[in-house]
Amino acid sequence: MLQGLGATGLLLGLPTPVWSRQGDVDSKTGLVLDSRFLDHMIRPDHPESPDRLRHIQALFEAEGLLANCQRITPREHPGEILHALHSDSHIDSIASHYPDAHRVALLASGGAIAAAEAIMAGDIRRAFCASRPPGHHAQSSGEEEGFCYYNHVAIVARHLQQQHELKRILIADWDYHHGDATEAMFYDDPSVLFFSTHDVDAYPGTGHPSRRGSGDGEGYSINVSLDCGDGDREIMRAFEQKLLPAADAFKPDFVLVSAGFDSRKDDSLGCFEVTDRGFAELSKLMLDIAERHCDGRLLSILEGGYNLEGNAKAAAAHLGAMIER
Repeated sequence: MLQGLGATGLLLGLPTPVWSRQGDVDSKTGLVLDSRFLDHMIRPDHPESPDRLRHIQALFEAEGLLANCQRITPREHPGEILHALHSDSHIDSIASHYPDAHRVALLASGGAIAAAEAIMAGDIRRAFCASRPPGHHAQSSGEEEGFCYYNHVAIVARHLQQQHELKRILIADWDYHHGDATEAMFYDDPSVLFFSTHDVDAYPGTGHPSRRGSGDGEGYSINVSLDCGDGDREIMRAFEQKLLPAADAFKPDFVLVSAGFDSRKDDSLGCFEVTDRGFAELSKLMLDIAERHCDGRLLSILEGGYNLEGNAKAAAAHLGAMIER
């Protein structure tokens, strides 16, 4: 269900937007942002906190971004596709040990499904899910990993393949940390091209460039490890030189982005130096790929980002690039 974003239902009441297209109700950019994503807290001093979204909400409102998106109401549950990616024992473990996280993570996956459906219906062309908790470390079986419970980007990829018979899905992950679970779920699958920039020496210690997929999926996993201190130039070079030719050969039917902003400068859990302008440029590059191959169909999902102000600024640069398109 789509509706114009206005003052009703916002997490914070802030001044009139200063960035505006006059409240463009025909905007082709969607946004998932729901107060229920605040209902999960690991502990008060934990970096993956509800304040991440409060700061994003406040900046989106202050910069007038909310008025230029279509709001997407999340589904409370992603449906049976959850069981295609996560074992019953995994789901039971999360539900019993982390009940609040279980409910909110299902909502985040449901938000991604709702956004993908809105894109496939033609109501919007692209969307950003400002949701939490993140998902790209959530394995098929086990318990919580890296603040993640269910793998939203993997769930929506399989949903698109099963419900819409899309043959080729591109997933790009620019989080500071390697999307190890996403890679693992599609490592032998040639229908999903997985691309990741990250610090191989950081948690979870995976994503060496030698890992390229296996069996029929060989060559469909592309890992680029950047060095501590690398910034806009280095990450853009990786996307331009490694991803672009692979994406043009792959010709995706849909583009997904694991949008982790802990690769931004000054993040408490990362040591890259990517700027807000860098994230805007990365966003434009991904939008170009989507427009060239799949009628602009692109969905991004928030992953990491733990400097509250920095995470919000990077997210605003990302969403702003979508709106400007």
